[in-house]
Amino acid sequence: MSSHRKPRSSPFNGRAVRTVLLAAGAAGVATAVPAHAATGPARSAAVVSDSVFTGANRLHHTQARDSFTIRQFGKVDATSVRNQARAVSTGCSVDDHCRSVALSFQIVTVAGDAHHLKAVNVSDAANKYCDGCQTLAGAYQFVVSTPHALTLDAGARRRLADVHRRLDVLTRSTLPATELQKRVDALAAEVNGVLKEAVAKAPKGTEKPDVTLHRRLDGWPGH
Repeated sequence: MSSHRKPRSSPFNGRAVRTVLLAAGAAGVATAVPAHAATGPARSAAVVSDSVFTGANRLHHTQARDSFTIRQFGKVDATSVRNQARAVSTGCSVDDHCRSVALSFQIVTVAGDAHHLKAVNVSDAANKYCDGCQTLAGAYQFVVSTPHALTLDAGARRRLADVHRRLDVLTRSTLPATELQKRVDALAAEVNGVLKEAVAKAPKGTEKPDVTLHRRLDGWPGH
């Protein structure tokens, strides 16, 4: 038996934005500048980081966590957003397999005609001496860029909350990793649709409002 690591997949859709990432923990955490509703005067910078980590082993055969965060900023000169999912399975076997699932959805809204954006999105799934284990890491980052400050209305937030609820159910499910990937992708498509509808209603400016989705999905389905 040997240690395996799968290379990262390519982006799901949307235009390319500069990308990378780091962090650890089970829930989303804001750092440096706290996220808040998109109101008030422009700030010089906004920084936020969200991450999920799971580690399954012989003592804890099943580890599954997800994060679904919404970060709404007003006008900013510069924004740095980071999102990460990492799942590891270690030391199990085909007869005594492990399951490790880490999923992170991050939604960020930023405004301004000439702001500088650095978006970082990373996922990593690894089986370490763990034949037959199922390991899945998925990082989904949605960047909503508008000329003027955008606050998601109650209807959009209700729809996103429903997606979050269904993500929780999927994360805790016993679906094979390959099927789980498909269903999580479908939820990401729903989120993208909700955000695009919100952007379509946003006030226009010199730059067109846009939604960019970054998807990084790594997995070892096992046998």
